[in-house]
Amino acid sequence: MSFYYLDLIGVAVFAMSGALAAGRKQLDWVGVVFLATVTAIGGGTVRDVLLNRDTVFWIQDPTYLWGIISASFLTILYVRFFRPPFNLIMYADALGLALFTILGAQVAEAHGVSNLIVIVMAVLTGVAGGVIRDVLTGEIPHLFRSTEPLYSVAALTGAVTYVLLQKLGLLNDYATYIGISVVALFRFAAIFWNLNMPMFSIDHDKKDSD
Repeated sequence: MSFYYLDLIGVAVFAMSGALAAGRKQLDWVGVVFLATVTAIGGGTVRDVLLNRDTVFWIQDPTYLWGIISASFLTILYVRFFRPPFNLIMYADALGLALFTILGAQVAEAHGVSNLIVIVMAVLTGVAGGVIRDVLTGEIPHLFRSTEPLYSVAALTGAVTYVLLQKLGLLNDYATYIGISVVALFRFAAIFWNLNMPMFSIDHDKKDSD
């Protein structure tokens, strides 16, 4: 299966997570499709704008939008008859994160930017859609919650691995597969063992000592 079709699958998975978020907020069908869309293509859109690409990827290829619309209505239909398998969606979302992260790195590489920018764009592609989704639904983004299993760290680890492997002379195809695997496995482990970042907290009740 080519990376293009894997990318479409990743878009569909992210669209499903956006549609489920809309359902939890009891939005109408327009809201479902809109939230699914920004979740699925938000990261890639931000990346393409920042890289000043000639055409944003989903404008160049509307197949992505058709995939999002289809995933949205399939989610609506499924939820009418079955309980949403949220754990399953989390694992599927991990695969989408892995694909988007490394594909984002490849798009940045094609523009000849530095390795640091490649890594930044890779992480941005993977996580920005979820941040936009959470902001629109009035939630603290999952990306920043101390209770959320490692998300951006998984994307960062995979992106760094992908770049380093190529610097060490590994062929791009192998680096790609390994990078995707690192992101997915890191996220799987974080979900399974509930691994998260330390919480930063300020005690407002504690008075400054004299």
